[in-house]
Amino acid sequence: MKTILIPTDFTSSAFNCIPSLCAQFKNEELNVVFIHLFKLSDSINDLLLLSRRSREYEYVSDDFYAQCEQVKAENKPVQTIRIEFFYGSTLSSFKNFIGANQIDYILHPADCSVSSLNKSSLDPAILIDRCSVPLLRGQKNIFVEDLAYADAPTKSVPVLSDVSL
Repeated sequence: MKTILIPTDFTSSAFNCIPSLCAQFKNEELNVVFIHLFKLSDSINDLLLLSRRSREYEYVSDDFYAQCEQVKAENKPVQTIRIEFFYGSTLSSFKNFIGANQIDYILHPADCSVSSLNKSSLDPAILIDRCSVPLLRGQKNIFVEDLAYADAPTKSVPVLSDVSL
């Protein structure tokens, strides 16, 4: 079972990558985690009530939830779809989030539908490009594993599986 993190702004275009991922990982069960990143607030009240946050879920429409169920029904490899919010801006806290959620791959933000939801939204590429999780990059509807993150030398990586176009 593979867990794939997909940065998103919770629009319907967030699901455009799912068919290609399912074709690529056709022999694997997939857990999909849609995520949006927010800077941690400076307000003491916000910090005290962080565990009770529900304001961000207002950005996720009922249509998005319905599409999640539709995607699970139409794509056999997709076992679960979760919606998460990450609060913070440090690499160490992001790596803790990645470890706690057992993320195997991250879809690169350049291949996702990502825009700011509010003034606290954080560009996911800032943390994703520096973490040590393999990135999936889209190339002609085929995702390739990109191990070129900050602490590794850049190299060419073969396609994970053959997908007919």
